[in-house]
Amino acid sequence: MFYKFVRNILFVFPPEDVHYFSMNMLRRGCSIGFVDKMIRSSFQFKSNALQKNIFGLNFKNPVGLGAGFDKNALYLNELEALGFGFLEIGTVTPKPQPGNDKPRLFRLKKDNALINRMGFNNDGVNVVKARLSERKSEIRNQKSEMIVGGNIGKNKITPNEDAWKDYEICFNALFDCVDYFVVNVSSPNTPGLRELQEKDSLKKILSQLQNINHGKQKPKPLLLKIAPDLNTKQLDDIIKLSFETKLDGLVATNTTISRDNLTIHDLLLTSIGNGGLSGKPLQQRSTAVVEYLAYNSQGKIPIIASGGIFNGNDAKEKLKAGASIVQVWTGFIYEGPKIVKNICEVLSE
Repeated sequence: MFYKFVRNILFVFPPEDVHYFSMNMLRRGCSIGFVDKMIRSSFQFKSNALQKNIFGLNFKNPVGLGAGFDKNALYLNELEALGFGFLEIGTVTPKPQPGNDKPRLFRLKKDNALINRMGFNNDGVNVVKARLSERKSEIRNQKSEMIVGGNIGKNKITPNEDAWKDYEICFNALFDCVDYFVVNVSSPNTPGLRELQEKDSLKKILSQLQNINHGKQKPKPLLLKIAPDLNTKQLDDIIKLSFETKLDGLVATNTTISRDNLTIHDLLLTSIGNGGLSGKPLQQRSTAVVEYLAYNSQGKIPIIASGGIFNGNDAKEKLKAGASIVQVWTGFIYEGPKIVKNICEVLSE
């Protein structure tokens, strides 16, 4: 009830401003020893029964935070304090870029949804690498169990025929800083990016990364994030390509360009314009994609499920459909800092 009261106040202000205000306040709290302990005791849920080993990594619980929330690796310690079992930074590109013009993030409160057209705004791979390296040094003697994934993409100015070079740059730069990688070719907010989901384009990117990866002494898990808007043939191609390139897993799904299942007035939707829709309206479609991938891969490809997860029952739905672990994002905005603990409590029953 308290968070709903706070949320109603925060929702009066622009979403991006609220994001940074809230996270900076959390950072200040976590910088004070006794406050940090209070936050951890209030929001973390520990149970050995929830631990998972997926693609060779030990997750303390199956609830993660999807890419796009902490794009620049600014709030890892604070988000760990809230109990997340894993977190994806990014999407990170080789060069820093401002993203699309503001406003670019919109709340659809009655639909428990968001529309964003951020456009891979980030500080660039070198800055993000420096932050991750610094954190790694700081926590060397501390116990940090949160898995950190690196979500990588291409710069807006990079033509698609050279996209593989951008992914290679990010992969090499972040290799020693993250626990796993996610190749993002499914955001609807970078012009032409989704064309890279076509089999030939995708095979070039994934094969190149795997060649580098398997040349390392200890390769990192490599995953692919896909759109919910793919048809059956495209999903079949993804499954086939996953086996061909020896992918470690899939993230299903990204945001959708569909505007189905919304109650918002068409005039308001038109005024918002383009962007990826996330939240409750995506739940059914993302679950269907997870189920299709799991069934048609015979459960041989681990899946991180994302899309419309707001509570423990939503997470159970994804796991039942064939997911190994789950990610929240929009649900975190609407449900607040107790979302991880609430989901874990239901999953542990």
